[in-house]
Amino acid sequence: MTEEKYSHSNIQKQISIAPFSPGVYLMKDKKGKIIYVGKAKVLRNRLRSYLSAKKDIKTTHLMQHVFSIEWIVTPAEYDALLLENTLIKKYQPKYNIDLKDGKTYPVIRITSDDFPRIFKTRRIVKDGSLYFGPFGGAALLSLYLDFIDKFFSLRKCKGKLKRRDNPCLYYHIGRCPAPCVGKISKEDYAKIVEDIKSLLSGDTAEFKRLLTVRMNKAAEKMAYEEAAKYRDAISALEEIERNEQKVMDFSFDKRDYAAYSREEPYACFSVFKMRDGKLVGKDSYIVNVFETEEDDFTNFLIQYYSSAVSLPSSVFIGQKADIDSIKRYIKEEKNEKLEINFINNDVLFNMVLENAREELSRHMRLRGNPEALLALQDALELPEPPLRIEGFDIAHLNGSFPYASMVQFLGGVPNKSEYRLFSIKSLKGLIDDYQSIKEAVARRYSRLLNEKKVLPDLILIDGGKGQVNAAFSVLDSIGLSYIPVIGLAKKEEEIFMPNISKPLVLDRRNPALKLLQYVRDEAHRFATGANTKARKIKMDSSLLEAVDGIGKKRAASLLKEFSSIKKIASADEQKISLVSGLSIEKAAELKSMLNEFLRTHEL
Repeated sequence: MTEEKYSHSNIQKQISIAPFSPGVYLMKDKKGKIIYVGKAKVLRNRLRSYLSAKKDIKTTHLMQHVFSIEWIVTPAEYDALLLENTLIKKYQPKYNIDLKDGKTYPVIRITSDDFPRIFKTRRIVKDGSLYFGPFGGAALLSLYLDFIDKFFSLRKCKGKLKRRDNPCLYYHIGRCPAPCVGKISKEDYAKIVEDIKSLLSGDTAEFKRLLTVRMNKAAEKMAYEEAAKYRDAISALEEIERNEQKVMDFSFDKRDYAAYSREEPYACFSVFKMRDGKLVGKDSYIVNVFETEEDDFTNFLIQYYSSAVSLPSSVFIGQKADIDSIKRYIKEEKNEKLEINFINNDVLFNMVLENAREELSRHMRLRGNPEALLALQDALELPEPPLRIEGFDIAHLNGSFPYASMVQFLGGVPNKSEYRLFSIKSLKGLIDDYQSIKEAVARRYSRLLNEKKVLPDLILIDGGKGQVNAAFSVLDSIGLSYIPVIGLAKKEEEIFMPNISKPLVLDRRNPALKLLQYVRDEAHRFATGANTKARKIKMDSSLLEAVDGIGKKRAASLLKEFSSIKKIASADEQKISLVSGLSIEKAAELKSMLNEFLRTHEL
């Protein structure tokens, strides 16, 4: 391993002498602190990739903080994986996957004392304590703890048990057996704990049967107060059963489903836990990622299961990972076997994948997407990151119902309160996307100028050179030519700029391109939705106008009130009559006609 520190200007020189061997590399900041640890099949090739002119924004961000790089050569790639994980655990580098801050499930802990305590925790301590879980949410776990607190008498004092002269208040109200003053033996206390372990093991039906037997025996002995206590416990258990998760499969082994969603520079890793056929818990971790998807998923699974208190019998994944290395690592690290199976199009896997996507989407919405904005600034050579982006698209059907949509993204995420629709008025039945763009851009920015409102930092047009130049000509005419305007053409995802013949092409993984695609696709969705709605209203109106006695005015009144022919067909005749001015008989006839039309056309 190299020992010297070197300035940023010498990194390229240092990498040039890195060996063509597998190994681990350590990146350090100016203070000599390790901020990233990675592994490589060929060290020199991997390190060279960090100097590429086409490196993505997350790598650029990482390298801005790197002052020196060291490496350790290993005999084989698997040895590099072992060493990488050892060093990550030891140094906890800032930019490596960190599972400390994930949304982990709570568990119930039974301490290893002579007189154990029982409580909820998210922190696993390897001191001989027993842990039970996961549970299907915090509410269910609370039900279990409330049940234990009410029906089992255990000590409440924290820490090691201390001898006392007199018992505390909990003893006097029947909530503690007072082992601190010798009111209960270790053996009798252990019997209570064994009952709780039986309950927490998951078979509430068997535990309920046991309580029923005890209740009946107490009743036979005419110990009615004791029998009533068991009766109340059975009722509480039934409440727990009613609150258990309803997501189920038909396998009763311990199985996990793991998936991830990735949106540079983040990934969300999610794990669903199925126990006895029921979903009992889930974990989600949102982390920075710097390697390939396969490497990052492999590293996550190794970290996750090597630190687990207990392992499932099987883990199911539907995305690439180095399964053999994970299984070997867990075997050597924990001396346990972990089965990992690859699955395709599985219902539960799809559920955990969707959960990962939603968690990541929520994270991005809450924090914005500054990395993509910085990447966009760099790609388009803008003076500042484009905080406010507005995107336009046109939708029509053979010239009918032409609409332009305008969507706004603020901080890299949709700002839906500022979405706008423009019904194109200047075409008169002609098909002319350029003119449609001109009209929408002119109306939008003339109004912003007149009302002295904030202008965008970037305008995106769905289209190529012609559409961009059309938009620019309008901006130029109203004195806004300084606002950057670009077009994104779908076929090759080329970026066009005004009066520049050659388009810009970005790497498909570049977060700048992904953000532009998001804006473009959202504008398209919004425009298409407006066009579809307008066509639906027109079709409904035409259908109503075909009925004797209903003209445009009555049709418009009916659709304004009921919004669709389906709702008119299901409405009360009197209300139809009141809204339209038709007689009750005519309203009933209209209902009958519409219902017959809907039945035959399946609308």
